[in-house]
Amino acid sequence: MTRRDKLNYYLDIAETVLERGTCLRRNFGAIIVKNDQIVSTGYSGAPRGRRNCCDVGECVRLRMNIPRGERYEMCRSVHAEANAIIHAARSDMIGSTLYLCGKEVDSGEYVENANPCSMCKRMIMNAGIAKVVVRNTRETYTTTVVLDEWINHDDSLLGVTGY
Repeated sequence: MTRRDKLNYYLDIAETVLERGTCLRRNFGAIIVKNDQIVSTGYSGAPRGRRNCCDVGECVRLRMNIPRGERYEMCRSVHAEANAIIHAARSDMIGSTLYLCGKEVDSGEYVENANPCSMCKRMIMNAGIAKVVVRNTRETYTTTVVLDEWINHDDSLLGVTGY
């Protein structure tokens, strides 16, 4: 018997979580893990009580042809990372790892060069999450050490947009 490596195992769970996503453009699933225990999960969807894009039948960002990584105030959804953070205690997230997987709704392909948006990055930093692992393909992923790559290298000072 061969076992799936641990990082891809957690990414597989994040991929399963994204199936609950309600976006018509692309869906993400996120899980937060600390000491090999899942602390929280989250997926892309409208705030509680509001209708989801899949229920409304329209993605405003898609209709307005807004490029990926821009004008998130036009999106109805709360991002997967934000939903996972909202549903966890900070004490459980300090030193944890967030696993993130995204898929394009139209093609079912993994989101190319996926990365948390600038707002989600700030929430990840404030939550005390130490690492972010993002699925690139079924077998490959990118790992970000939050302190080294987002805190010590503050790209918000450069005016960079998108992801």
